[in-house]
Amino acid sequence: MSQTAPLGLTGDPAARTVAWRRFTDVAFQVIALVVLLVALGALGALIWDIVSDGAGRLSWDFVTSFPSRRASQAGIWPALVGSVFIILVTAVLAVPVGVAAAIYLEEYGGRSLGARLIELNITNLAAVPSIIYGLLGLGLFVRMLGMGRSVLAGASTLALLVLPVVILSTREALRAVPGSLREGSYALGATKWQTIWYQVLPVATPGILTGLILALSRAIGETAPLIIAGAVTFATFAPDSIWSPFTVLPIQIFNWVSRPQVEFHANAAAGILVLVLLLLSMNAIAIWLRDRYTKKGAA
Repeated sequence: MSQTAPLGLTGDPAARTVAWRRFTDVAFQVIALVVLLVALGALGALIWDIVSDGAGRLSWDFVTSFPSRRASQAGIWPALVGSVFIILVTAVLAVPVGVAAAIYLEEYGGRSLGARLIELNITNLAAVPSIIYGLLGLGLFVRMLGMGRSVLAGASTLALLVLPVVILSTREALRAVPGSLREGSYALGATKWQTIWYQVLPVATPGILTGLILALSRAIGETAPLIIAGAVTFATFAPDSIWSPFTVLPIQIFNWVSRPQVEFHANAAAGILVLVLLLLSMNAIAIWLRDRYTKKGAA
């Protein structure tokens, strides 16, 4: 009497191999689904906790008011303005330099020893802890260059922080452009710079914008480098220039969380909601621009 093989396996080696592959594929899908559901559940629980604590405190007065020692009168206006200031100046400083560096390394540097050495150092800098950039910003921008504890010093520190991400993501976007596009442009008599400016960059723009989303999203949530570079923890004024003292939303949230009163914890939860909304607004604008350039390039 023949014995049935487990899992539907027969004596044929090829059939056993196919059945085993199907079994491992199904098992992997189940494990991946379970991990995804656990991650989404944890994220949902975190979001629910923040919304339940901070939604009642969130109002227009909360957004437009200044910090106060009384939780019921405290607001986030200086921190919100400071965050917007910091992100805008960071983008102005980091994006042109990062994109230009990526263009040089990818289109002009080739595989020379100097280009490979720069690429290696950029990759290493992307993994450096943010607090190290804060110490660098304190020594270089605040003290050596005399910027003081200003918006410009904080934004310059964050620009150094996100610059490796901008360079690496821009290089990947340029590398994804088909080589036939460059060759066709050269065949029509275009110079190298004309090819890069009119052909390569428009096609690579969606990928570049994706990298900028990641870089600026990281910058808007940073706290440690800005504290070291001179951000104040309690500000009763909103910055009005790049030379003004400043604070940002993560620092204001940290200040409230550090207090023992439950009312300030509700303020911190409401501040987190504002920070998330600001981050989602930035990402929505960047995604809209990316889709627009993608459709334009396809047309």
